[in-house]
Amino acid sequence: MADGKGQHYRSGCSVSAQTRLGSPSHPASGRRQSGRPAVPRVRSQSSSSRPSARDELRRTLPAVGALATRPWATDLARVFGRGPVTDAIRGHLAALRKDPAAAEFSELELAHSIRHRLEAEFSLGPVPVFNATGIVIHTNLGRAPLAPEAQDAVAQTILDYTNLEMDLESGTRSSRNIHISSLLKEVTGAEAGIALNNCAGAVLATLAALAHDGSAIASRGELVEIGGGFRMPDVIRQSGARLVEVGTTNRTRIADYEAAIDDQTRVLLKTHTSNFRMIGFTEAPDLRDLARLGRQRSIPVIEDLGGGSLIDLSAFGLPHEPTVRSSLEAGADLVLFSGDKLMGGPQAGLIVGRRRWIDQIANHPLSRALRMDKLSLAALTATLRLYLQPNVETKIPVLRMLTQPIETIARRADRLAEAIGEGPGFTRSVIASDSFAGGGAMPMRPLPSRAVCLLSRDMSATAMLHRLRTGNQPVIGRIEEESVLLDVRTLRDDDVASVAEAVQRALA
Repeated sequence: MADGKGQHYRSGCSVSAQTRLGSPSHPASGRRQSGRPAVPRVRSQSSSSRPSARDELRRTLPAVGALATRPWATDLARVFGRGPVTDAIRGHLAALRKDPAAAEFSELELAHSIRHRLEAEFSLGPVPVFNATGIVIHTNLGRAPLAPEAQDAVAQTILDYTNLEMDLESGTRSSRNIHISSLLKEVTGAEAGIALNNCAGAVLATLAALAHDGSAIASRGELVEIGGGFRMPDVIRQSGARLVEVGTTNRTRIADYEAAIDDQTRVLLKTHTSNFRMIGFTEAPDLRDLARLGRQRSIPVIEDLGGGSLIDLSAFGLPHEPTVRSSLEAGADLVLFSGDKLMGGPQAGLIVGRRRWIDQIANHPLSRALRMDKLSLAALTATLRLYLQPNVETKIPVLRMLTQPIETIARRADRLAEAIGEGPGFTRSVIASDSFAGGGAMPMRPLPSRAVCLLSRDMSATAMLHRLRTGNQPVIGRIEEESVLLDVRTLRDDDVASVAEAVQRALA
């Protein structure tokens, strides 16, 4: 494959066939090869009276209290506490006493085993990883990385008290929502806005405030399942609203909504099917038509956009994704979207639209239960401010990764391959790769990228990936065929040296 500059990239890794060492063609069966019958060995009395290795081990095992005072145990106790360390030592020694195969005691092995056990039981929390999967908004890796400005805002908020719920002018209590309401209005064009702690919570609070003890009408083709197995119908039912399904899986018309409206109808719900696509014999009403129906019948129209981009990504050659502003301009009364997807901020469920409905949601008890904490609010405020500046796509990491030119990606891949070098047991090469936006955005639309392909002569791709994942600096890649791919779209230029070092250690 050519990249437009005459340089050719292979679409996959390959090496010359190599002879693999296998097991003997006739493995030992455990039977004697001689034709003579086996004669059982008879132990002498002196042999039977001699203590076994297992008995000897039991007698020589140190006491729990003695091991708990060793320097390595003291170091572990500073991190995990003396009680858990002592319990782990006691459990390990008990297992050794019961193990029929145990014949010797190694304090070094015990120390390593206890450290691993404690780290597994008492996780030290999320650790930084290098995302070399090529998936920009990777749910399992924390979704959107924050811009430096948002990181600084969080750091400052951690260090000091803040006016989270205080009006500094009057000295009286205020709402924490005041910090972001004006920014949401400015960047989306909405009358008002509120932020809760995630988008599913925003859906729940919105329906509980507007449709409790009434009905919400939704198309069968839009009753999506989101991450973790949570389904939109379940969220709707939890709000106290009754779900009224209209249309069929593949075709829903505006007339279906109109026919289902009765005196119990409280909202018309439209969900952007961001994480899947239906093609072929399909039909769905345009948001403008649904908004017109809502106005005629005095029923608010709610659109759950999911990813919720704040800028038109098609201007950068990317597949079209509806923006929050365009949905409001099309007539939606409320638009709901995530903060940590295409917007590139912290986890948040943002609700923007008509002030009448926003005020009703803000005064509902669920909005208190699902409110954002001060650190997330600080990051959200700083992120929204970036949208008031020119060239925001260069300032927010998610947008920068999505819009970077293929030439930039190719240079980064070449640098990483060169930094890794050739090892005695593996080869590396730069190949063409497909990246994805992730986070439910732009499904089935791969983004051209480059990856460093690693192929080991001694290890399987699964074993290589495990070593990369469990090193001191975890590197998360992906497997294709028998190779590990490190897609550099989701790496920064200043990650190259550290990733190369991690690869060299893992494959040494």
